[in-house]
Amino acid sequence: MFRALNDHFSVSPQITTDDVAAAAAQGFGLVINNRPEDESEDQTPGDAIAAAAQAAGMAYVAIPVTHAGFSEGQFKAMAAALASTDKPILAYCRSGTRSTLLWALAEASRGKNPQALSAAAARAGYDLSPVQAIIDMLAANAD
Repeated sequence: MFRALNDHFSVSPQITTDDVAAAAAQGFGLVINNRPEDESEDQTPGDAIAAAAQAAGMAYVAIPVTHAGFSEGQFKAMAAALASTDKPILAYCRSGTRSTLLWALAEASRGKNPQALSAAAARAGYDLSPVQAIIDMLAANAD
């Protein structure tokens, strides 16, 4: 269920509180929720995931991404979350795609190689082409 993009970051479709316990058992230290509340009736509320993460000794961050697209604030928040811990991170949304795209944008803004990001995403079954031009621009302008 958890798809590793690298040794430090994995993505998943919607998780449950039981999945949080499984993530903690696998050594994850941070859960990032990229799903807006009430996107669908079957999703576990973010508050329940946050409480389960806290109970399991994990940090939790919500950076909701709607289908309207990504903002600079979102990828900066993701970059800050990525830099906040040395422990493995699990991010989730409905399918894992928005989490993957946001991860790639954040990593590009930190100067990571766009081709390496695309390869990592592809190995996990995700396609960065919807945001590839932005990834290339961010990487080229990274400090």
